[in-house]
Amino acid sequence: MDPDAAVKAAVLEVYSSMWVEQMKAYRVASPDGTKLDDFATLDALSAFERDLAHMKRNNTVIRGELGHEPVVTALDIDVKLPTATVEDCVDLSKWQTLDTKTNKPIPLPTAQPLRYVAAATVERWDEERWMVTEYKPDGSRSC
Repeated sequence: MDPDAAVKAAVLEVYSSMWVEQMKAYRVASPDGTKLDDFATLDALSAFERDLAHMKRNNTVIRGELGHEPVVTALDIDVKLPTATVEDCVDLSKWQTLDTKTNKPIPLPTAQPLRYVAAATVERWDEERWMVTEYKPDGSRSC
């Protein structure tokens, strides 16, 4: 049995919770009413904030679901600031961008892979509170 299983589960729970809140924001093109700050720092949210600003400008929202296969690939807990690395296979196959003016779907860019790798850094800030501090999608790495 993995002695770090409980820690890894806590890390994955925070990562997954960040995505639940992010999907709420994508559905309305706004972070208002979400609890994103409970799970991720401003640095980690910067890419999402850019997405939301772009969506608002272009009158788009997201429908469907984003698939995830997150795994903790590194864990350093015997230090002052415990850190974990999460690697995720993000799956866009059930994800749809919708034009809110026409209510019609907008196809994904042809260069966008439907499944790609994203990496996140998650840090434990106090006793049991983990936070996503960095999120980096890598569209050049499919999975």
